[in-house]
Amino acid sequence: MITGSLVALATPMQENGELDWARLHDLVEWHINEGTDGILVAGTSGESATLTEQEQVEMLRRVVDQVKGRVSVIAGTGTNATQKALHMTAEAKTVGVDACLLVTPYYNKPTQEGLYQHYKTIAQSVDIPQILYNVPGRTGVDMLPETVARLAKLDNIVGIKEAKGQVSRIQQLLECCPVGKNTDEPFAVYSGDDNTGMESMLVGGHGVISVTSNVAPALMHAMCVAAMKGNREEAQSINDRLQALHTGLFVESNPIPVKWALNRMGQMDKGIRLPLTWLAADCESVVADALQQAGLI
Repeated sequence: MITGSLVALATPMQENGELDWARLHDLVEWHINEGTDGILVAGTSGESATLTEQEQVEMLRRVVDQVKGRVSVIAGTGTNATQKALHMTAEAKTVGVDACLLVTPYYNKPTQEGLYQHYKTIAQSVDIPQILYNVPGRTGVDMLPETVARLAKLDNIVGIKEAKGQVSRIQQLLECCPVGKNTDEPFAVYSGDDNTGMESMLVGGHGVISVTSNVAPALMHAMCVAAMKGNREEAQSINDRLQALHTGLFVESNPIPVKWALNRMGQMDKGIRLPLTWLAADCESVVADALQQAGLI
C-alpha cells in the first residue's frame, strides 16, 4: 500500500513549451532525496490535458527507469472517454508503474451509475492497481461515497484521491470502504487537498497527493509522518509553516502558481502550455511570501 506524501508532480517545460527532460530528471532525484514517498506523473498538476500520449508514455518510462523502485510511481491515466482512459492505463502498465490514478470523467457529467461503469470497465480490463480521483471543483461531477463503496469491491481498485476539500468526506469514505477487494490492506483514502490534508490523515487517511510537496517535499513528508502517527502537535507545527503555501499555490489555477514557485526556486524554467499562462504579476508576492514563510527562499 502506498502511503505518505505523494507529489502531484509539475511537468518541467522550456519557455517554448517543450518538455525539459534534464529538469525532470533532476526534479525526480530531488524528491527522492527529500523524502517524497511517491511521484504522480501526468496528473492535473502535470498538465496532462495538454500532453500528447507519446509525451505521457515517455515521461512515465523515463521516471520509472530512473526511480528503479526507490519510491512508488503513479501514472495519471484518467480522461473523460472510457476507452481512451483504458488505453492509457494499459500503456502505463506496460511501462511498469506501480499504480494508476484515474480522474472522474469531466465535461460530459456522467451519472453515478455511469461513473461506476466507467471505472468497472477499466478495472476489469487492465490488471494494475487503480486509484479513483474525485475533484468536483475541476470536473463538474462529484463521485459519492456509496459509488466508491461499490467500486472498492472490484479487483484492481485500491483507493481514492478525494479532493473535495472536506474532512467529513474523508471520514465517510473511511467508514464505507474499510478494506479493499480480496486483501488484508485497507482501501486507501488519500487527501487531494493540501489545505485539509493534515486533518484528513489525523482521522485515518493514508496520505496526501499534494501540490505543496512540489516545493516543500521534506516538510510535507515530515508532516505526513507525524499526522499518520497521530502526533497532532508535531504535525500542526509543520503544517503551520506550510499553510500559506496550501492556499497561495491556488491564487490562480493549478499548476500556474506552483510552476512560478519552482522557477523562483531555480527548479524549472518558465514553461507552461496554453490555455494556461504564466502567473500574473500581481499574484507573485502571494506565492513569494508563502515560500518565505516556509523557509524555502
